[in-house]
Amino acid sequence: MEIDVVETPPAEVDADVLAFAVSDPVELPPAGQELDRLVDGELRHLIDEGELKGERGKATFLHTNGRITAHRVGAAGLGARAAQDADSLRTAAASIAIRAADVGGRSVAWVLGEDGLSAEEQVRAIVEGTALGPYDTGRWKTRGNDRRQPVERLVLCGPGAAAAAEQAKRANIVATWTNRCRDFVNAPPNECTPVRLAEWAGETAGRFDSLTFESLGPDEIRAAGMGALAAVSQGSDNPPRLIKLTYEPPGAKKDVFLGLVGKAITFDAGGLSLKPAERMEEMKSDMGGGAAVLAAMGAIAELALPVRVLAVVPSCENMPGGHAYRPGDIITALNGKTIEVTNTDAEGRLILADALWHTRESGATHIVDLATLTGAMVIAMGDYYAGLFSNDPDWAAFIREAAEASGDHAWIWPLHETYRRYIDSSFADMKNSSEFRQGSPILAARFLEEFVGEGPWAHLDIAGTAYLERGRDDYYDCGGATGYGVRLLVELADRLSA
Repeated sequence: MEIDVVETPPAEVDADVLAFAVSDPVELPPAGQELDRLVDGELRHLIDEGELKGERGKATFLHTNGRITAHRVGAAGLGARAAQDADSLRTAAASIAIRAADVGGRSVAWVLGEDGLSAEEQVRAIVEGTALGPYDTGRWKTRGNDRRQPVERLVLCGPGAAAAAEQAKRANIVATWTNRCRDFVNAPPNECTPVRLAEWAGETAGRFDSLTFESLGPDEIRAAGMGALAAVSQGSDNPPRLIKLTYEPPGAKKDVFLGLVGKAITFDAGGLSLKPAERMEEMKSDMGGGAAVLAAMGAIAELALPVRVLAVVPSCENMPGGHAYRPGDIITALNGKTIEVTNTDAEGRLILADALWHTRESGATHIVDLATLTGAMVIAMGDYYAGLFSNDPDWAAFIREAAEASGDHAWIWPLHETYRRYIDSSFADMKNSSEFRQGSPILAARFLEEFVGEGPWAHLDIAGTAYLERGRDDYYDCGGATGYGVRLLVELADRLSA
């Protein structure tokens, strides 16, 4: 998406739609009042007739008939003033972008408001809503008229817009990589295999001198001692990959080395502990954490953030078959600990175990992992907040602040030592699941903690937020992948580089 930031008066900006935001109940902001005067009071007439509404996500268009330069004026609802936040503006921007595409518009101009969010916060929200809102899940449809069309050009104007030009550029880069993540998570499992995911990582590294790429295949994974990743992958004909991207920018801090770990099960049938057939097609999304980590690395490199980052993405399929690992097997992870397998559908924590230990042993000082790990997280938190677990309260708080600023929201969960008893095994150092239907996200995080070594670590269970069963009532109005984690990880890396 092309972005222009101009100091031109809004009435003189050339665009298919000139948009501004309104609250509920509707009161025209100063920019709206001036536009209403120029269009002979027709905006006020629409308010009086009940057509122009301030409800969150509502968009109302008015033809200007040449009275100003833009072809249409668009008013987007933010909802009640007391409930407004950056997500309200993202949703407003998405509603304008989607409606603009419906009427053939390809360019949108936004007038920044004069109160509420800062100019930089507004610019970020408007850019993200405009880029993420019209995202099209139907890349595999053959009829072009069934496809959503993106906004090609976004113009930002009004108070403070010029000073926020760099924020606009940054937000556009991050949103573009977020949508690239969505493409891979939405991709069918016959297209997005572990090998293809590794190829994408290699292609990303090829674009930036600051990125280096490495990929381990089945023999190398076994030779390295990654018994957990090897076990999960052995039931599939599609070979696994351990994918690594290392970002080493000039002038980066030497005392911080951020480790990003992402679960990438490109299809999860549950192994021999087979999942139910209902909605199994959505298990192509079990690589949402890995895709977010790889996309975030692309964004971090493009933004040239001055912080060292290592991404480690274990990727495989979890399939039943004659070679599949079994309940009752005891496997040895990279750190030497033994694990009794009691449920082959608790596979994500196994592949993460090897990846986490490898990340710490590679020198990461701070680690965060992302995984679509437990169905219980979806039940507990729905599709808006991810669960955040950590061995370090300060690191958890730091990530939570980055999450809220980015729009990828997270909520801190407890991780008390008493949960360790849930994974006690009579035969091995631990088992990978519990027979009790209690605290599943917590005991999964406690399992991962066994493999993080010394230093701050956090786990984000993104099972509800990475892939939506249905659209949310915001700028994610359709189901499918959200790209959760890309914006959060970039924000985290940015803050660590400060």
